Amino acid sequence: MSRAIPRRPVVTLLAALSMLPLAFAQQVTVQHAQGETTLNVNPEVVFSYDYAAIDTLHTLGIEVDGAPPLAGAAPSWLPSGVVNIGSLFEPDYEEVNASQPGLIVVGGRSATAYRDLARMAPTIDLTFGSDFFASLAQNTRTLATIFGKEAEAEAELAAIEAKIEALRQQVAAGGDGLVIMVNGGSVSVLSPNNERGGRGALLYQTLGLVPALAEVDTATHGEPISFEFLLRHDPDWLFVIDRDAAIGTEGAQPAAQVLDNELMHQTKAWQQGHVVYLDPFNWYIISGAGLSSANEMLDEIASAYAE
Repeated sequence: MSRAIPRRPVVTLLAALSMLPLAFAQQVTVQHAQGETTLNVNPEVVFSYDYAAIDTLHTLGIEVDGAPPLAGAAPSWLPSGVVNIGSLFEPDYEEVNASQPGLIVVGGRSATAYRDLARMAPTIDLTFGSDFFASLAQNTRTLATIFGKEAEAEAELAAIEAKIEALRQQVAAGGDGLVIMVNGGSVSVLSPNNERGGRGALLYQTLGLVPALAEVDTATHGEPISFEFLLRHDPDWLFVIDRDAAIGTEGAQPAAQVLDNELMHQTKAWQQGHVVYLDPFNWYIISGAGLSSANEMLDEIASAYAE
């Protein structure tokens, strides 16, 4: 469960003492989704309830000290042995209070805990907005400012922006599509018009995928649909998020099996090999994206259009 909080190394005690006045003076104020927060630059102990932030920090060379546990396999950028700080919905306030982190990050599902956590330690809310790349860039720059990683952040963002620009042309020429979610054997379609961004934001709003259906309920898990519905609207592309795979539902039928039926076999997407099964962790568990997951998501789409 919990382990001793690691300390970032210092060269010598004398050097550390000589730096104390400077360390106390080095503070930064950052803007975020729920206001602004002032904290020390390069905080020593970092807790994050936002997986996208953990991803971005790892890419910038910073490892978090505490994170919510995952039910399934952890991605490569989530360090092992970190302090269990409770779930996204129920933080372990006793652990947080005892550890006195220099920075806590919330976002998406965990954003409702912001006020309580902010009473204990400097806390920022990096919830994604409706613009995928703008949110990724803003959150990355916020974290980079705190840790003095501005140059590294700009290089990463420039590479991602170049991928987006190249992909827009391919997506625009590829026909229309839908982003759907499979859960418990049922299918729902995700809205292209979600003002909060949503799980289809990268495809619809950033890459310009033309929706085969414009009016869709903006509910978190989409609007329930039938296979007859999919055949009737018959998109050129279907991008599939398997929610059961994302949350580790035992005994659940995989999305690929749910969609393998006579009606689906008649759709253009099926016949053209344009049914794309998206990475469940990146597209469902993470709220938005971090630097590594954004690259993986873009590479996934690029691979689909290259075939």
